[in-house]
Amino acid sequence: MTEPMILDVAEWSRFEIHVDGKLAGFAQYKVEPGVITFIHTEIDAAYEGQGLGGTLARHALDAVRKRGLAVHPQCPFIRAWIAKHPDYLDVVPVEVRPLYDL
Repeated sequence: MTEPMILDVAEWSRFEIHVDGKLAGFAQYKVEPGVITFIHTEIDAAYEGQGLGGTLARHALDAVRKRGLAVHPQCPFIRAWIAKHPDYLDVVPVEVRPLYDL
C-alpha cells in the first residue's frame, strides 16, 4: 500500500482518502460561515482496519484548523476521534461541546 492521498473535494463537500489511486473513504461535511459540520465518515470495507479513518480525520481537522473554522462533529466517528485526541478539542467551540458530549 502506498501513502494515502487525501483531498478536499469542495464541490462534493467531502474530504476523500485514496489508496493506490482508488477511493478508500470520505468524510462528508457542510460549510456555513465560520463553521464546518462533519456529517458522515465512511471507509470502504476493503480498507477497514488499516487506520485510514484516523488518518482522514486528522488530515481533515488539520485542514479545518488552518482555515480557522469551528467544527461541529455531528458525525459519530469524527466526534469519537476528537474525544480520543484531546489536542483537537480546541476546534470545537466550548459552547457546543456539551451537545456532542465533549
